[in-house]
Amino acid sequence: MVVKKSILNKLYVLVVLMTLFFVVIIFRVFNLQYVEGEKYRKLSLEKTTKNDTIFANRGNVYAADGNLLATSMSKFTIRMDVVAVDSEVFEKNIRGLSEALSGLLGKPASYYQNRLREAKRRKNRYLFIARNVGYNDYVKMKSFPIFNRGVYRGGFIAEQQTVRVHPIGKIAERTIGYDDYRGGAGIEGAFADYMEGENGWRLKQKIAKGQWKPINDVNEKEPIDGSDVITTIDVNIQDITHHALLKQMEYFEADHGCAVVMEVETGEIRAISNLGKTSSGKYYEKRNYAVWESHEPGSTFKLASLMVALEDKVVDTSTVVDCEKGRIYINNRKVEDSKRGGYGKISMGRVFEVSSNVGIVKTIQKYYDNNPEKFTERIKSFGLDQLTGVKIKGEGKPYIPEPSEKSWSPISLEWMAWGYGVSLTPLQTLAFYNAVANDGKLVKPYFVKELRVGGKVEQSFGTEVLKEKIASQETLDKVRKVMENTIQYGTGKRIYSPNFSMAGKTGTAKKYIPRTKNDKGEYEGGYYSNEKYVASFAGFFPADEPKYSCIVVVHSPKKEKGYYGATVAAPIFKEIAQKIYTSTAINKQFVADKISDEVIDNEYQEYYQNLRKYKTIMPKVTGMSGMDAIALLENMGLKVKFSGVGKVKEQSVENGKKVEKGATIYLKLS
Repeated sequence: MVVKKSILNKLYVLVVLMTLFFVVIIFRVFNLQYVEGEKYRKLSLEKTTKNDTIFANRGNVYAADGNLLATSMSKFTIRMDVVAVDSEVFEKNIRGLSEALSGLLGKPASYYQNRLREAKRRKNRYLFIARNVGYNDYVKMKSFPIFNRGVYRGGFIAEQQTVRVHPIGKIAERTIGYDDYRGGAGIEGAFADYMEGENGWRLKQKIAKGQWKPINDVNEKEPIDGSDVITTIDVNIQDITHHALLKQMEYFEADHGCAVVMEVETGEIRAISNLGKTSSGKYYEKRNYAVWESHEPGSTFKLASLMVALEDKVVDTSTVVDCEKGRIYINNRKVEDSKRGGYGKISMGRVFEVSSNVGIVKTIQKYYDNNPEKFTERIKSFGLDQLTGVKIKGEGKPYIPEPSEKSWSPISLEWMAWGYGVSLTPLQTLAFYNAVANDGKLVKPYFVKELRVGGKVEQSFGTEVLKEKIASQETLDKVRKVMENTIQYGTGKRIYSPNFSMAGKTGTAKKYIPRTKNDKGEYEGGYYSNEKYVASFAGFFPADEPKYSCIVVVHSPKKEKGYYGATVAAPIFKEIAQKIYTSTAINKQFVADKISDEVIDNEYQEYYQNLRKYKTIMPKVTGMSGMDAIALLENMGLKVKFSGVGKVKEQSVENGKKVEKGATIYLKLS
């Protein structure tokens, strides 16, 4: 009986436990279904659905004439999950894959075979294969042995990204700029918010084999493309400016330099070139020196000094100044003219034309030494102490010293007179010269005319007047005349032409070497170099009815070859002016000037006879993937026919040549 009772007790406990177990299960099921059901259904949905981003197209950058300056293209980074590949498949196909990679990417097949084997040994799941692969090559790589088995069995990993390309090459690259991991620079950096667009998204569901498909026929949110930027750049003038600067930079082996062409009346920048030297001696768009680099302008500042004296009527251009024997001392500091023996007694106009340092310093000292504030205030009235406000980031600050500053010294006024102790960017100096050409109207330089979306104008930018009149018409007429004489009879006479008129001023300044500590903790610098100079030229053309203003600044030309503004910078100005004259009808002036200057290429004659009917510069597409080349050319309004697959081996129109929009380009692919 005792045994039987014990068995019954155990059965009772078992029933109770089972009852409790079923109660717990029922409660759990109820809780999952009705209490926490929504939570887990949501988690399940999240694992099987996703919002897939649809990236908006970044806006393009165009020249004023419609030429494409910057656009976006898809590129791929290819990697490999070697672990995903079956060992037998790997061994059977590694040679074929290595040979295929060698044929496409150029390195020996043995190189890829060794890398793949080492990756297999190390169980590498993210082996780098190639970067910046075009769409056509990406498609080709997907068909390679092993890779053709896909992501999960062939380990093929393709990461897509969008990159910016410049169809006209390196010309104006720094001004066009970028907006990426390096930050924002140039036009792309300044207008990044407008160009970026707004991404959309589409709901996708996970299906077999880890693939994803759209749930609906339409996007949940459509992407909004970014705005296209229409610049003021004229591709033809830009091409002239770039090559004129480059040629002279290479000959004089200069460190860096810039050249800017601006339309006088509007302030539209038609061309801007910034070139810096690499360690190998080549030149490229290193920094936007025209906007960024503030430096002592030297003798181009004498225009401002002369205008101060003329505005205050303390002198006239006919006033005689004794330049003595070309050398004077101000508080034991030497001021010297470039002409040995000096100029003696000459008119104030002639002082400017021959760029006499002694003459301008003596004049400013005589009339403003007891009241330097009057001189500096007049300088500021010309707008020379203000930023231009150009939208490109990083504009250098101008500096005009004040007598109230602690750094003001007994020679500050006199040194300002010939362009030392002050600091201006090339663009700020150009804006001042442009105002003189524009009958005193100071306009803001600008690079962008319009923002467009889908061909429709969203926002326009026009001429902005910063000051209606920087000086009296009497003063402006006088300085414009002496600037014209500077070209004909003064320091700029080597670039004079009887067949087209120019006006301007040469500039030569010693470079200041800042005081710094070397690796040994010793101080170096703190003086003006006798070996490094800044050569410049600023002016406008035609002289009587100015259409364009232009500045050229070249830093540290090789002294043995020449360093004066008249020798280094002025010929660049002439080449730019002459080629614009030749290619553009300016005031119906007839140009029959024989191109005898070394800096003027004979080839430009034929180039510009047909210039007007052409709209597009043919880019270099050889070496690009066929798909990228086709997309690029079609974006430029050209028709494309091609044969073969792979990269472009031949193009029917040579890069740099002009082609009409709608023309057909033939490409031969490898």
